[in-house]
Amino acid sequence: MTKKTEVSVETKLRALYDLQLIDSRIDEIKNLRGELPLEVEDLENEIQGLSLKLEKIKAEVSEDEHEISEKKLTIENAKELLKKYEEKLKNVRNNREYNSIVKEQEFQELEIQLAEKKIKEHTARIENKQIALNEVNERLEERNAHLKAKKGELDAILKETHKEEDILQKKSTEFEKQIEERLITAYKRIRASVKNGLAIVPVERGASGGSYFSIPAQVQLEIASRTKIIMDEHSGRILVDPDLAKEELEKIQKIIGG
Repeated sequence: MTKKTEVSVETKLRALYDLQLIDSRIDEIKNLRGELPLEVEDLENEIQGLSLKLEKIKAEVSEDEHEISEKKLTIENAKELLKKYEEKLKNVRNNREYNSIVKEQEFQELEIQLAEKKIKEHTARIENKQIALNEVNERLEERNAHLKAKKGELDAILKETHKEEDILQKKSTEFEKQIEERLITAYKRIRASVKNGLAIVPVERGASGGSYFSIPAQVQLEIASRTKIIMDEHSGRILVDPDLAKEELEKIQKIIGG
């Protein structure tokens, strides 16, 4: 039976630090994009909202125009009836018939007045909506121009960094597979809990990288021995000695062409 080869702590530390270097570079690329992706998304959502508002106003204008057409037809029909009633008045035989025709004439005249009033109301609404349409159109043009500029900025950054980020993501996945799940879980947990995403840092001037808290000389010796995984008691980060960090940085720079 073949005995399974035990991976040394130093090998684990090197693999973890390699992963950290790769993930840190991915973080840098994402930071380079900054808020641009969110800005583009917000602009796209705003444009979609304005477009819906524009369509709604257009539909309302169309409805008003239809109402105006209907009222104009009502006026035409009423005028036609008035002409007929005028002819009928010439041939009335009694007061009762006369009064009946006059009442019909008055009704049609009221219909005309009411229709004309409605036409004025709908016309005024269309004029107000036209102002709103112009305002929304101007806003849309401005937002579309802004979106185009922001997309141009984002596309330029993506074009510049896409190839490198693709390589880095693949390498990150590769290095993850080389590290035991327990350490990967700890690594990701620490990365998520610190602002700069640094889960593994080298000792610099007697303190953990980016920290002002000194590390006791005995602990520094243990870190340099690379025989066990040591975490900084203040930041919770995993610590490596500066020589290992330098060696791995040079190695990763060659791998990713940095």
